[in-house]
Amino acid sequence: MPLETLVLFAGACLMLALTPGPDMLYVLSRSIAQGPAAGLVSVAGFNLGIVVHAFAAAFGLAGLVAAAPLAYALIQYAGAAYLAWLAYQTFRSPDLPFLAKSNAPKAALGLIFRQALIGNLLNPKLILFFVALFPQFLNHRGDRPLLPQVLVMVLVLIGIGSIVNGSIALLGGRFGAFMRTRPSFQRVQKYLLGTVFAGLAVRLALGRSN
Repeated sequence: MPLETLVLFAGACLMLALTPGPDMLYVLSRSIAQGPAAGLVSVAGFNLGIVVHAFAAAFGLAGLVAAAPLAYALIQYAGAAYLAWLAYQTFRSPDLPFLAKSNAPKAALGLIFRQALIGNLLNPKLILFFVALFPQFLNHRGDRPLLPQVLVMVLVLIGIGSIVNGSIALLGGRFGAFMRTRPSFQRVQKYLLGTVFAGLAVRLALGRSN
């Protein structure tokens, strides 16, 4: 890829990573609830979702979604429904560990990874990025094969996203460790995390693409 194209794409990736969205809030919530390991596992799940989005965009799925507004709307509402389900599961949980004591039951890292992966696959912010911007950086001429371009762009996007969200995971975990010594936070632990999921579900359900 030409250097100027790569630099421009990296700038777009940085803006995407710094824009608050479900991915950022999920990493922050998980790292506060269970420490930096849970936050970093969430980042890994998001990264795998990015790989899926990138190859789908490069090989035609993004064009299909762009041509069919109903498809985008269905994906958007599916993401909202998934977040609403997570909120419901959180509220009904007797002791979900948001800012919980270190010996409280915690969600398995495998479950956190799968939730992050599914959430990112249904993330309208990321879908819009791959529908509207990603294909514009690809050279579809016959003398420029798509696969090497996609791999380079995926590495750039994952690298920038990992730095931003990984920093949030590490800082969130330390913040959670600090607040675990405050008993007042224990009484509202599951409601805080459930509210995050519910608020994201409402935001996605009411949001509209430009």
